[in-house]
Amino acid sequence: MRLKYPMSTQSDHRLGIALSLVANAVWGGAAFYWMQTRPVAAIDVLGHRGVWTLPAVFLVLLWLGKVRATFVLLRDVKTLAWMALAAALISVNWGTFLYAVTSGHATEASLGYFLLPILSVLLGMLVFREIPTGPQRVAVVMGVIAIGIQLVAVGGLPVISLGLALSFACYGAIRKRIRADAIQGLFAESLFLFPVGLAWILSHGGAGLGEHGLRVDLFLVGAGAFTAIPLLTHVTASRLLPLSTVGLLSYIGPSLQLIVAQLFLGESISALTLSAFVLVWLGLAFIVVDNLRQFRRMRRSL
Repeated sequence: MRLKYPMSTQSDHRLGIALSLVANAVWGGAAFYWMQTRPVAAIDVLGHRGVWTLPAVFLVLLWLGKVRATFVLLRDVKTLAWMALAAALISVNWGTFLYAVTSGHATEASLGYFLLPILSVLLGMLVFREIPTGPQRVAVVMGVIAIGIQLVAVGGLPVISLGLALSFACYGAIRKRIRADAIQGLFAESLFLFPVGLAWILSHGGAGLGEHGLRVDLFLVGAGAFTAIPLLTHVTASRLLPLSTVGLLSYIGPSLQLIVAQLFLGESISALTLSAFVLVWLGLAFIVVDNLRQFRRMRRSL
């Protein structure tokens, strides 16, 4: 049965879909952007991202009229402490992804983001004492098996995949404890990342800035906007769409990452790694079906 929306709701729904597609397309094609920063080293690019994200997000806060409310949040010492830890985790995530897409490991990065929802379920069980549903348990088991298969495929621990998934899952768990929304949180995290990134750039002779031509410089400086824009569109879409829809659309990002890695970056995928992807996709299918059932039950109860 097709759901019928009032005219305003239909418009919001279409806008939400469009914004979510923009966010996931940017994230999915992120490798194209970061490849343009070559031959600057990934650690130097991370320094620039830490510096230029702060002014970009501050402009977004100004546009949204949230500057004052954000600084009120930052007066709380406990919130600041959690934000500092979140900043450390997101920097690990960013750095790992930058290294992956600039060193021929974009396929492993894609697997990491496919594993993320499954590890988030596992983290909810261990940290928040959440009780998983049957389909979620099946998905977790499949995810664990997929990690084991990838361990065999790469001849060791799949550091990139696990590093990306674990750092972002832990980051999400911390953000769950903080009252700030996504943009406010990113601004607070940027406050911690800015001095570290600036110190790195100054102590490394500009960290590639001004050394490889104007085009590379523009991509380095634009790293902040590239970070803020998809987050802003994703947050807006999350407010306009049901969470189940947002969850389904979020799989577009890692799917595009895999396509980019295979078709445009010239990476190959072994049969073992492909089987790990298949297991993760099956696990995600269990989670998606379970979420849709819960969403339908909620709608019937209203």
